[in-house]
Amino acid sequence: MSNKMWGGRFGAGPNEIMEEINASIEFDKQLYAQDIAGSKAHCRMLAKCDIISDEDAEQILQGLDTITSEIEAGEFTFSRALEDIHMNIEARLTELIGPAAGRLHTARSRNDQVAVDFRLYVRDTADDLMAQIAALQLVLADKALAHADTIMPGFTHLQSAQPVTFGHHCLAYVEMLERDRNRFKDARARMNQCPLGTAALAGTSFPIDREMTARELGFDGPSRNSLDAVADRDFVLECLSAAAISAVHLSRLAEELVIWASAQFRFAKLSDGFSTGSSIMPQKRNPDAAELVRGKVGRIIGALNSLLVVMKGLPLTYSKDMQEDKELTFDAFSTLSLSLAAMTGMIEDLEPNKERLREAAAEGFSTATDLADWLVRELGLPFRDAHHATGALVALAEKTGIMLDELKLAQMQAVEPRITNDIFSVLSVENSVASRTSIGGTAPDNVRAEAKRWQEALADVANRREQS
Repeated sequence: MSNKMWGGRFGAGPNEIMEEINASIEFDKQLYAQDIAGSKAHCRMLAKCDIISDEDAEQILQGLDTITSEIEAGEFTFSRALEDIHMNIEARLTELIGPAAGRLHTARSRNDQVAVDFRLYVRDTADDLMAQIAALQLVLADKALAHADTIMPGFTHLQSAQPVTFGHHCLAYVEMLERDRNRFKDARARMNQCPLGTAALAGTSFPIDREMTARELGFDGPSRNSLDAVADRDFVLECLSAAAISAVHLSRLAEELVIWASAQFRFAKLSDGFSTGSSIMPQKRNPDAAELVRGKVGRIIGALNSLLVVMKGLPLTYSKDMQEDKELTFDAFSTLSLSLAAMTGMIEDLEPNKERLREAAAEGFSTATDLADWLVRELGLPFRDAHHATGALVALAEKTGIMLDELKLAQMQAVEPRITNDIFSVLSVENSVASRTSIGGTAPDNVRAEAKRWQEALADVANRREQS
């Protein structure tokens, strides 16, 4: 038999393969709350504009409340034959209240219905992800304050470069995550236009009030072009892009945790709660949570790439290809959410090995730049000449198997006769770190000030969310 929701155009039902490829209810049932919220707003607007009666509107709203309760209690039966969340809810509404249910679809289409549902979902999810990012930032800021004086090696090319502090390293990720949070914030602002009421693609001849539905659903206003409103998914792409970039940042931090926890580095220890053992090697502590965060980034980047490919060749307006937007988006956002939660737990429990970090910071001639800077500052050498002299001193220390600060003054003067005993004041890692007082530098006082600033800012973010 034909699908009654399609009307009388079709005399026979779909082929079973067509039903299989067409059905989306297995995944878009996740949109039930947004679909019902949109339907309620639309219903109230239709009644206010005298397009449906107040009596019908009251029945519809009560029926939608009943359906919400059934779904949340696990008592709702989803039907693949009804294709999607919209038709499943409409069919159940018809069972509950009869013909009045059919009036709900006046002046709308499944095209603007899914567009508003998906915007509401992506907007809600962006809010949740921003809160999770802020929570991770706060944990990192707390760790930064606790370790503002903990010295560690800073790397380029994974080679010792200059000493920094562990707190400064943590704050680097706070900055990255702040940009991630702002990308979601910016995307949310751009997506906050309501497509409901644009109907299939051309708008509607009914005297509806789109400003009312936009206000009720928390949008800044109605979308201004009906074709664009139902045709584009750039609001999803933008949030998936933000998700992918954030996941890359999490992956880089995860990679560092894997390296730090290795027996070769011993920079930090992951807690038992975020480590696993081996089925055959009893000594092992595997950083599986970090590795999984690192691995899951591929799924999120893949979702972005997949939707870009889906959208790239579609003419205006709606095409069924766009049904492929939801499943991958749901997976990407839930994957990022899980990764953020795991990383927050790992950082909260992380125990830096201060002694090993200090030892490693002194290796690899990490204060060579301080030596070169001293030659420029105290002796007036051009930096390139100072760089050359420092390189010669590094080569000498390396040849004799000692650290820079273990060279004798006479050995240094053989390279540059004007060097004085004061040179040793800049060769310790503690003095090196303390001297980096420029804005954004690693000096402990800088780190403490920045960590406290972030703690206050992020506490304010959390307070605003609780009040909203």
